[in-house]
Amino acid sequence: MFSKKELKLAYGVAVCLLVIGAISYAAFPLKAPEEPLRLMFNVTAGNVLFNHKMHTAEDGYGLSCEDCHHELLDGESDVPVACVECHDPEEGDEEMPKLVDAFHQQCAGCHEDYGAGPVEEECNLCHAL
Repeated sequence: MFSKKELKLAYGVAVCLLVIGAISYAAFPLKAPEEPLRLMFNVTAGNVLFNHKMHTAEDGYGLSCEDCHHELLDGESDVPVACVECHDPEEGDEEMPKLVDAFHQQCAGCHEDYGAGPVEEECNLCHAL
């Protein structure tokens, strides 16, 4: 078989490679994307996984930020205002619908207008998780 000297050498090389790999991983971390790739909306009817990249990419639907985020900027940065800043998850009225109603109006309305993706009658296509 193998001698003790050969096994020690093999283990030593393996440990060295492991240490080098760990240091390289820590020294060169992956950069977070500027915009989200996917978003998970946790709701009681079943969680919705929204593929942000597919909706915004040129080879996808090619939507701009303004197509979905009607309150685009918070005035000081180029980050869209979070929907929950205006749309309360629990309460709503005719002037400001609650969060789930705003999502249904925005998402289902766009799907119906363009004939793409799931529509309101196919709830389980969005609420799948």
